[in-house]
Amino acid sequence: MRTIKGPALFLAQFVSDEAPFNTLPNIARWAAGIGFKGVQIPTWDSRVFDLERAAKDLDYCAQVQSILAEHNLVITELSTHLQGQLVAVHPVYDQMFDGFAPEEVRNNPDARQKWAVQQMMWAAQASKNLGLTQHASFSGALLWPFMYPWPQRPAGLVEMGFTELAERWLPILDEFERCGVDVCYEIHPGEDLHDGDTFDRFLEATNHHPRVNILYDPSHFLLQQLDYLAFIDIYHDRIKMFHVKDAEFNPTGRQGVYGGYASWTDRAARFRSLGDGQVNFKAIFSKLSQYDFDGWAVIEWECCLKHPQQGAEQGVDFVNQHIIKVTDRAFDDFADSGVDAATNRKILGL
Repeated sequence: MRTIKGPALFLAQFVSDEAPFNTLPNIARWAAGIGFKGVQIPTWDSRVFDLERAAKDLDYCAQVQSILAEHNLVITELSTHLQGQLVAVHPVYDQMFDGFAPEEVRNNPDARQKWAVQQMMWAAQASKNLGLTQHASFSGALLWPFMYPWPQRPAGLVEMGFTELAERWLPILDEFERCGVDVCYEIHPGEDLHDGDTFDRFLEATNHHPRVNILYDPSHFLLQQLDYLAFIDIYHDRIKMFHVKDAEFNPTGRQGVYGGYASWTDRAARFRSLGDGQVNFKAIFSKLSQYDFDGWAVIEWECCLKHPQQGAEQGVDFVNQHIIKVTDRAFDDFADSGVDAATNRKILGL
């Protein structure tokens, strides 16, 4: 067994135009100052990272690593959540997702999709240049508008959707294979990969591509009322990344999983800062350690109540308290009698 690394922080919810969150050196100094050991970098935000340059310029990659090393930080993974989303967009979401893309490809779904694919190719190359072996992303969604079967879905619709999704991703996955990097899809409502069954469908459609893996975030499973501990038992071989994020589900006589279009604060299912929700992190860290997960515990702060800086500061202590330093010996080794095979045969009456 190996000890989980951490704590690390996903920077996406923290980057802003205000210091210390406006540049990579500033945010690195702040993150290290409150106890983080690694950062997961969003590749769509030029204030902290230039994806194209990282894909083509080893000197730039060395500069990024040097900035972090000054504060005893490392890059845990790169993230292309927004670009991955745009690999597959149902037309009903075109206008809303246009904001994830540069202006020159907006109102042009084909150009936007090609831009997203190029971004993913650069992400594979950038990850390789930085010596990373995992990458975080979303799958995108062609089928999400048809998630609930009313009116009844036409026969073959779901199968066709996953076939098309796989066709879009296979060239990207092959590039990640060439670069020696896993694509870890965050299993997330709104994506075509939103639970175990949909992950299985995608895995089958990609012919069990070795680079199809999972970013495990229990908050999304709790909000769906899915057994997030059993999920680890089933999929631990494919779980290569871990977002430590809390949530709570408090159904009422008026509202359940779907939330009645309420704001996050007023939803029955809502995200919370670490320790304020209902996720059983002691059991999660135990299971991941048991299954030899050797990645990072990366805090993704999303809370409808608490300020992000307080959430990050408290999250450092929370993760440190939950990381299990795995044992290198059995607890009952002191009672080992040290007998040999011949003695064992005698004990068994052989």
